[in-house]
Amino acid sequence: MTHARQHTIQVVAHRGASEDAPEHTLAAYTKAIEDGADALECDVRLTADGHLVCVHDRRVNRTSNGRGAVSALELADLAALDFGSWQGGEESPDWDPARGHSPGEFTSVLTLERLLELVSDAGRRVELAIETKHPTRWAGQVEERLLQLLKRFGLDAPVAGEPSPVRIMSFSARSLHRVAVAAPTLPTVYLMQFASPLLRDGRLPAGAHIAGPGIRIVRSHPRYIERLHRAGHPVHVWTVNEPEDVELCERLGVEAIITNRPKQVLSQLGRP
Repeated sequence: MTHARQHTIQVVAHRGASEDAPEHTLAAYTKAIEDGADALECDVRLTADGHLVCVHDRRVNRTSNGRGAVSALELADLAALDFGSWQGGEESPDWDPARGHSPGEFTSVLTLERLLELVSDAGRRVELAIETKHPTRWAGQVEERLLQLLKRFGLDAPVAGEPSPVRIMSFSARSLHRVAVAAPTLPTVYLMQFASPLLRDGRLPAGAHIAGPGIRIVRSHPRYIERLHRAGHPVHVWTVNEPEDVELCERLGVEAIITNRPKQVLSQLGRP
């Protein structure tokens, strides 16, 4: 089995600090930044009127008090919904989620633009791992709008020799290929639920630079991580919440852990 490399494992807050606050809300991402997360993970979907919003599911039924497909709703429709009440939401006693924000903002639908503003104002480097959701009725428009927005914030390419603070993730090789063609310097992560027999030698689809296996793959096929590393691919593992899984990822020398519990994982890695 692979021995851990000497490097700092990046801790990525999955949908924000989503164990402590409702996923994909300003509350969850603010908590993740305060907890010290190195990066924030978000899913993006396109509304009927062309806005990118941070919502995981195709429909809003699970995570809000409304119903319907994101792609069939306009931003104003989504803004009228509550994306926080479904998750009880007792915050930790030393954290005030409303500090400096208007009432309701913390559990309203979150646009990617607002999340980019939050990261810009963080006061330290906080990276973003943005996942495009597929299949979608909007075909390549999600990637097109995403790259336009990143360009507005100056995040569509590395600056001053620094690694890019943004990477694009997807289970869709086609989506990553679109991104690689339009913005070849942006890192891309190929997400995997299963280790495809065609890729078990460590190769990734064209346009993908980083491997994104689920923790089940890592548990079942730890030597696959070694093959990915041998092929020159960094490994970002999702969704790693249990201490024994964090320990496994550390032992295998993965480059990033994506977790709902950034504070606990940072502590376990000796980075309180």
